[in-house]
Order: sequence, then C-alpha cells, then structure tokens
Amino acid sequence: MGKHYYLFKSAMVASLAGFLFGFDTVVISGVEQTIQKLWGLDSILHGLVISMALWGTVIGALIGGWPTEYYGRKKTLLWIGLLYFVSAAGSALTDEVYSLMFFRFIGGLGVGVSTVTAPMFISEISPPKFRGRLTGMFQFNIVFGILIAFLSNSLLGDVGENSWRWMLGVEAFPALLFTLLCFGLPESPRWLIVRKNDLKAGLSVLKKIGSDSTEEEIKLLYDQIVASAIEKQEGSRIFTRRLLKPVLLAFFIAFFNQLSGINAILYFAPRIFEMAGLELQAALLQSVGLGIINLIFTFIGLWLIDRLGRKKLLYIGSFGYIASLGLTSWAFASGNLSLVPVYIFAFIAAHAMGQGAVIWVFISEIFPNRQRAFGQSLGSFTHWFFAALLTLVFPLMTEVLKPPVIFGIFCGMMMLQLVWVFFFVPETKGISLEEIEERMKVNS
Repeated sequence: MGKHYYLFKSAMVASLAGFLFGFDTVVISGVEQTIQKLWGLDSILHGLVISMALWGTVIGALIGGWPTEYYGRKKTLLWIGLLYFVSAAGSALTDEVYSLMFFRFIGGLGVGVSTVTAPMFISEISPPKFRGRLTGMFQFNIVFGILIAFLSNSLLGDVGENSWRWMLGVEAFPALLFTLLCFGLPESPRWLIVRKNDLKAGLSVLKKIGSDSTEEEIKLLYDQIVASAIEKQEGSRIFTRRLLKPVLLAFFIAFFNQLSGINAILYFAPRIFEMAGLELQAALLQSVGLGIINLIFTFIGLWLIDRLGRKKLLYIGSFGYIASLGLTSWAFASGNLSLVPVYIFAFIAAHAMGQGAVIWVFISEIFPNRQRAFGQSLGSFTHWFFAALLTLVFPLMTEVLKPPVIFGIFCGMMMLQLVWVFFFVPETKGISLEEIEERMKVNS
C-alpha cells in the first residue's frame, strides 16, 4: 500500500464525488411524500420536483466535458464540491416548491459534471492492473452515499415537522470536506500532456503515481501518451466515423443501465415497499437494507472487475436482472407480496455486480485521450436523460399501470441488454488506455 499511497489517495478523494452523487440523488426518496402533502402537489408537479435534480444532472452531463477539457480535471472537481454545498444548504432553507426545485437542479448539475470528471480523472491516473478497481471506487462511493442517505433519512425521519429540511441539508458537511480535499489532488497527466502540452508536468505526475513502475515502463507510457497527443485527429469532436464504435458503446451501456428501472426503484423505494404492503417506517428501513445490499455487491463487483473483466460482469448482471425483475412481476401478479422485498434486493445485487460496477469504468476507457472528456459527457448525458425521463413518469406509471406490467417492461429491456452484451461489447481489462484506443481504431 505504501508505494501506491499517492495514487490511491488521489483516486479516493476524486471518488468522493460519487459519495455526494449517491447521497444527493437518493436523499429525496425520504422526503418526497412529505413534500407532496406539504405543498399539495399533483402527480405531474410532484414528478417534476423529484426529477428536478435529474434534469440538472442531464444538463451537467451534457456540458461537463467542456470545463473538464478546458480548465482541467482538478479545478472542475473543486467546483463540483461547491455546487453540492450550495444545493444542500439552499434545499434545507427553502420555503416553497419552486426554490426547492432550483436548488435541487443546482445539485443535479454537480452530479452530472461529476459523472464526467471523476471517473475520467481516476482512469487517467491509474495503471491498467488497478484501473477497474480504482475507477470503480467512484461507483462504490455512489452506493455508499446511497446507503448513508437511506440511513440518514431513517434516523432523521422523526425529529419533527422540519425533519425533511434536516434530511436535505446534512449533505452540506461532506460537500465542504470534499471541496477542501480537492486542493491536494494532482492534475491528470494525460490532460497535461495532450491538452496543455506541458510534457514536464505530465511526466512528473506519471512518476508520482507510477511508484512501482520502472523508468523504462514510465517512459514507454509517456511516449504512448505523447504519440496520441500529436497524432492527426478531428479536434475534440466525437461524432465522426472513426469514433462510431465507442460512441455506440457509450450510448447503449448508459441506455440499458436506466431501462432496468434502477433509478426509479432507488428513488421511489419506500413507495414500492408500501405498494407491497409495508408501513412507512418499515419501508424506510427496507430502503436502508437496499443500500446495504448495494454496497456489499458493489464491493464484490469491484473485486472481480479486474479479474473476470467488464464483459463477464455485464453477463452476470444481465442474467440477475432478468431473473429478479421477472420474479418481482410474478410476485405482484400472484399476490405473493411478501416476496417483493426479497426480489428487489436480488435486483439491487445484480445491478451492483454488473452494470453498476462496470458503467463508469467502461465509458472512461473506450474513448481516445483527445476525445475522452466529450465521450464521457455523451455517456453521462445518455444515462441521466433516461434517468430523468423515467423518474418524471414513474409516479404516473404507478397510477395507470399495474406493478406486474411495470416490472415486466423492465425485465424485457434487460433481455435486450443481454443480446447487446453478447454481440457488441469488447473486453477492456488489463490494457492501457492508449492500447484500447488503437484496438477501437482497428476494429471500427
């Protein structure tokens, strides 16, 4: 651990953006019904309030490649922390629904940009043998943030009539801590070399993060990065024939991630458990259980990702999705409601080991150095656009469709994902980012 301390510390600090991401997006699940009653919201406005952070996330993901590419990974991570802080403090102090929507939108911007910047930064500082696990720490911290949000909601749920303010506001403390820690981060060596043409600074960072590499290994990697920087390319544009393959891979992994129903289930977990017959407090506690299962199986996924590889984990996740969602649909249809929490827990486990562990790692690997920021932005935008859309319509879905139909639709989409993984997804474990760039070029 000692010789890798600087590398691991830098990756861990950047991955804390994922903790704030998980906490910020899911904390709303504990207050959504209170807010609906407090301000008398109809289904449409209620769905808009709950999805507002996600629409901010869509915008943040869409524009996140720009500051990440032009101002650097480190400065962008700093600003992400400030966005989270403003969102948490503002949401806690608001007195009406529209200002709450505004501050939730601000937090969403932070989430969107963080899904572009943090995985990319970690991927760019990590050697191939650690890249899956280190980049995957972003996802681990997402689910840790989700667990802490569920636990925080459960603990603060009965502190009084303003408990919802405490639930939303407590995030300000980790947001401030993250911002301060970002001052100690290095800049990405690939950004320094490719974007800033600062070869000396880039080589210096490579030496600090590659403490167990020989001088020859560091020099070889340095030469590969420099070569990728000077090769004739179409600027930073990603919608070119040469990049068709990574563009489609990024789009579909993000598309299928959300069409599993993961965000709808996480955000509306207490409501789903109440549909299965649980009382509100029991539903909140079951939500904490979801967070624990998510954390455990994400850890297992990260342990496996550099051993089994990205594609095999997607297979495991796909089969788990199909079985758990199919059984959830059956349980609602047959009236075996006591089994619904069991199958939902199995669904979360499948997601955590499969798509959850893989998505941010995979997207951060498949684009060339010069287009990585904008490729990451494309994948993040796709992910969050469908997340926002699904969260917006889910309250309406629960009114017009029966639960067996809803979960049956999600199950059908995961059957399509399995076909996509089999025919189109390549393996990226154990090779440098520059080698992946070459393979994508040859095979495209």
